[in-house]
Amino acid sequence: MVNLLPRLVLLHLLVVLLHQSVWCFNYTKFRQVGDLRLSRIQKHLDTLNKPPVFSIQSPDGDIIDCVHKRKQPALDHPLLKNHKIQRVPPEMPKMRSTMETQEDDDGGKSANISQSDGYIRRGAWQMWHRNGERCPKGTVPVRRSTVHDVLRANSLYDFGKKRRSMAPLARRADAPDVVSGNGHEHAIAYTGTSSEIYGAKATINVWDPKIEVLNEFSLSQIWVLSGSFDGSDLNSIEAGWQVSPELYGDSRPRLFTYWTSDAYQATGCYNLLCSGFVQTNSRIAIGAAISPLSEFQGSQFDVTIVIWKDPKLGNWWMGFGDNTLVGYWPAELFTHLADRATMVEWGGEVVNSRANGRHTSTEMGSGHFAEDGFGKASYFRNLEIVDSDNSLISARDISTLAENTNCYNIKSSSNNQWGTYFYYGGPGRNPECQ
Repeated sequence: MVNLLPRLVLLHLLVVLLHQSVWCFNYTKFRQVGDLRLSRIQKHLDTLNKPPVFSIQSPDGDIIDCVHKRKQPALDHPLLKNHKIQRVPPEMPKMRSTMETQEDDDGGKSANISQSDGYIRRGAWQMWHRNGERCPKGTVPVRRSTVHDVLRANSLYDFGKKRRSMAPLARRADAPDVVSGNGHEHAIAYTGTSSEIYGAKATINVWDPKIEVLNEFSLSQIWVLSGSFDGSDLNSIEAGWQVSPELYGDSRPRLFTYWTSDAYQATGCYNLLCSGFVQTNSRIAIGAAISPLSEFQGSQFDVTIVIWKDPKLGNWWMGFGDNTLVGYWPAELFTHLADRATMVEWGGEVVNSRANGRHTSTEMGSGHFAEDGFGKASYFRNLEIVDSDNSLISARDISTLAENTNCYNIKSSSNNQWGTYFYYGGPGRNPECQ
């Protein structure tokens, strides 16, 4: 079974890759957009952008609409017509009363973690907070979508989605070749298959990796997975930060979520760009820019994300920081995840479109390799999973995977302070990565 795990992870990455393409629709290159298409786009936006109680202009150009929580996009989903928003907060996963001691190893010492904690500033937040305005109680903040946002997508159907594959299903058997051939590269850690995973947690420092081509992206996230990696029934819940000029129209790192219940074919979307995710928090806007950011050899800003299944009602919740509830994915949305997860992945992903026949210079994480360590490389720390008792346990037996270590790599370790952790990332194109 151990030898099968890398293949399962590659199969999952392949499912993701086969439903994303590396070419984009840049509306600025077209002389005009037909009236019929504009009419269809506006109709979709009228459905998506709910009438706000109050709107906030963010310094980065975003408009954040404060929408009454009962009017949010989630409740338009056919499976949620009779859904009542969960009012009783779920029990957050609890820490074990006695933490097992972890020995420092060479990786922890070389990272100099014991001396670096003073340079970590927790609680990186969002740019729309800078003017001091907040959404009123009883509303949720929703980043307003625009016509330009939709026109950057391949089509109206593809807007906000990881794209469907045009490749035949049979090719999925050749995972490593297809992964590299589809232009997506990763540096991830993952758990073994298990029947007792009910969530995952990690703390991630936030950077602003440079993106070479408009249709490329760089992200760092958690995947909570269940279902078949080589079929059409994969369930996935995802959250992290990403830089995606095509999706957002700029190169700022943004908090994001994603979900699918059919291997990225027809269900699910990023953020609140379709119905499904029920937001309960009035202070965090999914899809909004994160600020401040980590600085090279300077202060590090990190965010903590936890995804877990409410033991009582079965909904999958997202938490931000130590105890802030963001919202939840209702159990009705899923098949396999209606029960439990079978694998968790943490790490980074970029698109390598090989513009001009060369490897992209799009960066992953900070743009520095894992061995550069604290203050230079990006990290995931305190990797944990949620067990059947709704308790957080350190993710001990993780494996790592990177397709091209000359471009992006990953190095994991553990110690008392950071638990299980890893550094990851890279610059992309360099003398050893062409």
